[in-house]
Amino acid sequence: MRPLIAVLNGPNLNMLGLRQPAVYGRATLDDVEQVCIQTAERLDVAIDFRQTNIEGELVSWIQECRGRARGIIINPAAYSHTSIAVLDALLAVDLPVVEVHISNIHRREAFRHHSYVSQAATGVICGLGVRGYALALQAMTDMIMDEDDR
Repeated sequence: MRPLIAVLNGPNLNMLGLRQPAVYGRATLDDVEQVCIQTAERLDVAIDFRQTNIEGELVSWIQECRGRARGIIINPAAYSHTSIAVLDALLAVDLPVVEVHISNIHRREAFRHHSYVSQAATGVICGLGVRGYALALQAMTDMIMDEDDR
């Protein structure tokens, strides 16, 4: 059975391709999902790809990962900068976490420079566009394989 990796996306990512294309590019969330599906197939892992605009739903999805997924890739979007609830959920599930941002949050407005989620993340990928998801899947797969080798 292939290891399951949750790929969770926060608010407004359903607007990719329409919202600020100069910042986020023209790829849609469907395009991001296809990148993840193709990468997962190549890496021989399974993914559960989801997006929500609702903080509580994202927290519930994170909690569902405990005992079900081997790791979490999360683009928490604006919740990165505001949600202690998302941070607490990530800490509670005790799984490896890779935080992904399409844009480089450190080259943007000052309030975007801080991420609560980073405190729970094993690693952070930002500013590499949609390809950041493929890199996150590769990194997560490597972490899972390293863990299995112990």
